[in-house]
Amino acid sequence: MEKLTFQGEDGTTEEFYVLEQTRVGGVNYLLVADSEDEDGECLILRDVAGDEERESLYEIVEDEQEQEGLLAVFEQLLDDVDIER
Repeated sequence: MEKLTFQGEDGTTEEFYVLEQTRVGGVNYLLVADSEDEDGECLILRDVAGDEERESLYEIVEDEQEQEGLLAVFEQLLDDVDIER
């Protein structure tokens, strides 16, 4: 499982495990977890970097309707994983 390190605006770093990625409406999304365990907390991250940017810039998806739609997509991609809401 791929592990990524993200740096917050305040300079702190956090590591997340990438469970899946997808592209919806021309936007890249990552489903990440804070642990490899089954009990890890999941987040959906949206790439907000422009097409001309060399590095991705992710922010947490906080809109509930957007989260629900993306969770349905990720559940189809990860048919062997049960995501609790």
